[in-house]
Amino acid sequence: MSEIMDALNEIEKEKGIDKEVLMETIEKAIVDAYKRDKNNDIEMQVVMDRETGAFSAYVERRVVEKVENPSTEISLEEARMIDPNYDVDDVVKTELQPKNFGRISAQNARNVIVQKIKEEERKSIFNHFQCKEKDVVTGVVQRYIGKNVCISLDDKTDAILTENEQIPGETFYPTERVKLYIVEVKENNKGPRILVSRTHKDLVKRLFEKEVAEVADGVVEIKNISREAGSRSKIAVYSNDSNVDPVGACVGLNGARVNAIVDDLHGEKIDIITWNENPAIYIKNALSPSSVVSVTVDLDEKTARVVVPDNQLSLAIGKEGQNARLAARLTGYKIDIKSESQVEDYEDDSELEEDGYEEYDETGDGYDENEEGYEDADVEESDVEDTDAEDTESEESEEEESETTEDEE
Repeated sequence: MSEIMDALNEIEKEKGIDKEVLMETIEKAIVDAYKRDKNNDIEMQVVMDRETGAFSAYVERRVVEKVENPSTEISLEEARMIDPNYDVDDVVKTELQPKNFGRISAQNARNVIVQKIKEEERKSIFNHFQCKEKDVVTGVVQRYIGKNVCISLDDKTDAILTENEQIPGETFYPTERVKLYIVEVKENNKGPRILVSRTHKDLVKRLFEKEVAEVADGVVEIKNISREAGSRSKIAVYSNDSNVDPVGACVGLNGARVNAIVDDLHGEKIDIITWNENPAIYIKNALSPSSVVSVTVDLDEKTARVVVPDNQLSLAIGKEGQNARLAARLTGYKIDIKSESQVEDYEDDSELEEDGYEEYDETGDGYDENEEGYEDADVEESDVEDTDAEDTESEESEEEESETTEDEE
């Protein structure tokens, strides 16, 4: 019987199924198979030794004066032939020998056990990955299935990275290791279905938690993230310890920490800015890397007017409006960006030419300004300390962006 225990121990180790569950399954399978084979309603009990794997099978029958159902009852006379101490309503246990089970019973028991092992294996995998839901895992690329990618999460589990959840322009190669965000784990008859993503904004958050100890410990808090996967992300951070610089902690020595995350995202640029409870300062920081002259916010309407130097307008707006769009999503404010000369023209003419400024909200659409609704929440550049916002781009990249700015102007 030691061979049975060896097999159970191996299954427990390889498939992660509790050995006790397997033993209970074997006991139940033997009972069900025997009863099905004999086609009766006998009361049967199977006990498997947890140490040796040996099992004993008993048929239970109640002692009665007159037998009506021989499968579940035994006469008092017959019972006392087994043991003189039996009386009416006692239960007599008669041991069955394995040879009496028959080939069909054994086969049925085997099928039940195999089915149970499969069910428990699926359950084990589901429980394992359900604990990782909303977290990051590392997978190994297997192959392309059309435009989707099959990725192995471990020796037993694969996930499909759909085209919609892939970073635009990203190409994968077999055996390549990639970081994935587990969006959801669903259970079905064929095993757990694991939905993974490379575009989810929380992927950036989880990567920072794993790379930056201060974030994992809660000293540095990630307040919000806005992301356009494959292009640029903006992340607002705040330190709960005055002695810890939140931006510096996330960037790391010589940019080591943030560069590791950029590599995981295949070159996606990341702007790290300091969160501030003052919305005007927060918006100013969010528009990094551009300079800001002043910010006026309407707290009720959740709108803001931003004035930037003439040579910074295109940089503040960004290529195709990306910088302003990400800043709006990050702060939750609709943002209207104007240059200093446009503001002067407005003050001189008492009206602003329609094509003299750009308006951006969280969706990139314009909004109707309501001048009377704006509260006095101006923040002049001289009144605000230099932002700690850091751009992960190198100086060379900043020069290229400046050239792009000139072209756009």
